[in-house]
Amino acid sequence: MDKTKTINVQILNAFVDNDKGGNPAGVVLNADNLSNKNKLEVAKKVGLSETAFVSKSKTEDYKLDFFTPNKQIAHCGHATVATFSYLKQINVLKNDSSSKETIDGKRNIKLIGDMAFMEQLAPKYVDVNHKEDLILKSLGLKKTDLKPNAPIKLVNTGNSFILVPVKNIKVLKNIIPNFSLINEISEVFDLIGYYVFSTETGTEGRDASSRMFGPRYSILEEAGTGMAAGPLACYLYDILKIKKKRFYIQQGKYMTTPSPSLIVVDLLTDNEKIKSLMAGGKGLLKTKLEIEIKV
Repeated sequence: MDKTKTINVQILNAFVDNDKGGNPAGVVLNADNLSNKNKLEVAKKVGLSETAFVSKSKTEDYKLDFFTPNKQIAHCGHATVATFSYLKQINVLKNDSSSKETIDGKRNIKLIGDMAFMEQLAPKYVDVNHKEDLILKSLGLKKTDLKPNAPIKLVNTGNSFILVPVKNIKVLKNIIPNFSLINEISEVFDLIGYYVFSTETGTEGRDASSRMFGPRYSILEEAGTGMAAGPLACYLYDILKIKKKRFYIQQGKYMTTPSPSLIVVDLLTDNEKIKSLMAGGKGLLKTKLEIEIKV
């Protein structure tokens, strides 16, 4: 007879904007005795884009494993922010800095009040001009919908995203994604997904408005993506020459069910060269679930 085990899952909205909206993530504490198969089963039953599993680490403060409903991924910005913001709020974290171990190495975490910021790596840029027509087709866009003098680029600060700059928020809002084609292109370039953005935001104090499509990871559209906002901040700094150290990225506003999110990205530079960055925001506890799995 199969035995079952009850797993407690905290559901937090990460990157809330004035404590509203945000991107929901699952957080499972004390996950040391769960296998990867168990974790995938839990993530599938939770049904959110990502669930973080927190266990002990021999080298860092915590070990975090991230699972979508169909596979494990190396990093997840919003689930990291949800986890560390929650640990701070329940007084497990006493300091303003922490660290995580992942399957792709260690990352530093910075805490400012209830906000958590995750370290990302210096950006790597890849030219995707040879696929521009196909990328535009997958979004139902024309060349004239793009922002002038702003190339489509693949940018990686830990995960790969194709960044697509459009000329205004009307174009951004009216995108009709072809998920099958986006998935094909994502497989070719080993992407998490597309990050389509406009530097026109309609909101004072925001640097860009964005949408993230990640069908390869069963994410049709996501409300807040820290691992994509990091590459976007680098793009704004390096490609568009907006020489700021802090960027405010809004996301989730144009989803079918809007869930506005705010991601703050701080760049660490030396002689105008990005050395690393921190992307973060606040996590807000929404509910708790009990998930039954077979063990």
